Amino acid sequence: MRLDVVLKLSGLIKRRTVAKELAERGRILINDRVAKPSSEVREGDRLELHLGNRVLIVEINFIERFKKEFPTYKEILTTKVNSDA
Repeated sequence: MRLDVVLKLSGLIKRRTVAKELAERGRILINDRVAKPSSEVREGDRLELHLGNRVLIVEINFIERFKKEFPTYKEILTTKVNSDA
């Protein structure tokens, strides 16, 4: 599933356009590589989001293809690190 869609549906970022802008600016990494908004996110991927002064690192534990059944981020993502708060 696309990175910007995963971030929107998971609730980590409220709007898909914001997720897209962050990715275009190089502020999101997937497995330590700069991600594009259209990058595919798979189960087991590690996302690193640089949000202002904070860095949020999450690991994708479960991903569902169907929007209607997409679980909230609390169910699919495990927070690994919150730093520079």
